[in-house]
Amino acid sequence: MQTKLRENFQMLFGRNWPVWVGGVAYGIINVFLFIQFQPWTTLDGVLNWGNHIFGRFGIGNPDPLPALLRSGSVINFGLIFGAFLAALLAGQFGIRIGPKRELVKGGIGGLLMGTGAVLVRGCNIGGFFSGASSLSFHGLSMAAGLIIGAFLGARYLVWEVEKITASSTKTYLHNPRKQLYVGGIALVLALAAVITYARLGYSSLAVILLFGILLGVVSQRTRICFVRAFRDPFITGDSTHTKAMLLALVISIVGFMLVKFTFFEKVDAFVRPTFWQGSLVGGIIFGVGMVLASGCGGGTMWRAGEGHVKLWLALAGYITAAAFMNDWLITSGLINRLGDQVFLPDVIGWAWTFVLLMGILALWFLLAQWNEMTRRLAALY
Repeated sequence: MQTKLRENFQMLFGRNWPVWVGGVAYGIINVFLFIQFQPWTTLDGVLNWGNHIFGRFGIGNPDPLPALLRSGSVINFGLIFGAFLAALLAGQFGIRIGPKRELVKGGIGGLLMGTGAVLVRGCNIGGFFSGASSLSFHGLSMAAGLIIGAFLGARYLVWEVEKITASSTKTYLHNPRKQLYVGGIALVLALAAVITYARLGYSSLAVILLFGILLGVVSQRTRICFVRAFRDPFITGDSTHTKAMLLALVISIVGFMLVKFTFFEKVDAFVRPTFWQGSLVGGIIFGVGMVLASGCGGGTMWRAGEGHVKLWLALAGYITAAAFMNDWLITSGLINRLGDQVFLPDVIGWAWTFVLLMGILALWFLLAQWNEMTRRLAALY
């Protein structure tokens, strides 16, 4: 019995899972989140954190809900803790401090991500992944912006590789044997938190926290990365993460269409009034930022949970810029001039919306496959 349990544990935490598993999990979990509450986004929780941190200084908009009761905040906490838990059980946690240049890039990248996310009204997850799944034109517009931003960011990274000598990263507190025991304690704490929410009458938050923890575990074990999905084709030509992201989108879009077609009250959910100015410009800014930071909205959090100090700084920048940018947009009135709210089925119908989105994803897949074979768009080949 012990041998079998050890084998099962090794299968889960002894080696990384295939990236496509992350894509499937992302798609399914996003659909369930939409049914339970709202699609996955990190910006909602980040704004909650920023408003509480800077609100005492008169920056941001007062949020009556504390962080532990705000659903967007709870899923972010779950994402970070889930990655922390998985990294401990896999013996991969460590406080990793890169060279100063990388730490600075993390902070700047986070500031750009916060700025871009607020313009779109969603990060790459909420604005692009959940936006496109919600059949909103702003999601496609942000995708175009992310591609442009990732291209610009990738060109900078190639220049940096050619001009600047690489420095090593120092790792602390990396002790796989001890981490296994700490991971067991972390698992008990995670389950206790879910049960506590349920017993206090916050059953919906208990479910959301559980989904957040699952997202963190899946992200850490599969290493799925939206930054790599947009960046790698322009550097090495590799499209492994691009294909996983597209698989996640197919599942999420199909699930969202079924939900929106069935439940009238959810038809307009996550259709943001940012097409095309806010979503395109915000996508470009966010795209550059996520490449510099080496982490997108979700990726920043799960990698921070692994102990990457660069991503801690990126998260701090993300929170700071989002709070300040959101406050400025509201006080200036520009928040109402970021673009239009365009729900694709209202424009071309449900059937053609499905054909259009699946066609875009198929074309994207074929382009990524072609580039992987020819390396035509890859700067390092």
